[in-house]
Amino acid sequence: MPTYWQLLLLILPVFVLIALGAAMRRVKWLTAEADASLLKLVVNFLYPCLIFENVLGNAALRQPGNLLLAPLIGFVTIAMGIYLAYYTGRAIGLTQGQGLRTFAFSTGIYNYGYIALPLMVALFGTESVGVLLVHNVGCEAAIWTVGILMLAGLSLRDGWRKLVNAPVFALVAAVLGNTLDLGRFMPKVAFEVIHMSAACAIPLGLMLIGATLMEYFNRPRELFEAKVSLVSSVLRLGVLPLLFLVLAKFLPCSDDLKRVIIVQAAMPAGILPIVIAKHYGGRQLTAVQIVIGTTVLGIFLIPLWLRLGIAWVGV
Repeated sequence: MPTYWQLLLLILPVFVLIALGAAMRRVKWLTAEADASLLKLVVNFLYPCLIFENVLGNAALRQPGNLLLAPLIGFVTIAMGIYLAYYTGRAIGLTQGQGLRTFAFSTGIYNYGYIALPLMVALFGTESVGVLLVHNVGCEAAIWTVGILMLAGLSLRDGWRKLVNAPVFALVAAVLGNTLDLGRFMPKVAFEVIHMSAACAIPLGLMLIGATLMEYFNRPRELFEAKVSLVSSVLRLGVLPLLFLVLAKFLPCSDDLKRVIIVQAAMPAGILPIVIAKHYGGRQLTAVQIVIGTTVLGIFLIPLWLRLGIAWVGV
């Protein structure tokens, strides 16, 4: 069982990379004009390579339970978080037009990718990472259906269209190749290219997060609003982790999937709501307050929840 300090040291490189991205934006080495092209590179090429590396040849993903239950859990946990945050927001006096929908959307979505992935690799190895990537498809489905309906009233048809993207295509192809054991027919040079490209996905994605957040650090007084910041942190880093760990403890599923749930239980709010809130007419500052507040607290609470989860669930 890793100690709290060992787990803290394990997550620090993730936050150091985020800080480096912010510093690079500050000195203009990573400009705002480059964000869109770099994001396309990460999402459409580097992240699909990461998927192929961790799914192709993964024995854990030959278990039907992991392929079917993992995305379902991703969908349910995101949807549960959004609706719990919505009714909590109403209870504390938030209203539509004053950030209620953005509060629900941003609090309910955890950082299921860029922070969770390196932790899964370090703690549990690549087989569990493959299960995480399948799980994340359910998270994406919940964001672009339940989440967008909550935030902006987008139709289900338009929301589902967002799932037609490079990472999903890569995941489908990799799962099919893994099931049919097609990896043995791939040339070694292809694996090397995939491996080298996959290694860039997480560091570059984390630095882009830091760069995106940097513009808000120039207005520090706006980054904290007691009602939004405190209540979202209690939900995202207090109430929801407990519900996740109960799910991991008692759900009849594989140990790999239980590990995924434990790691996701510890996650702060995801960065994606900042971008989506801006695009769909939400209150972007509310999303920023939630992301920054839960991420800063997450530095100290993530190791605590990981240690508690591993010990209680017993994986």
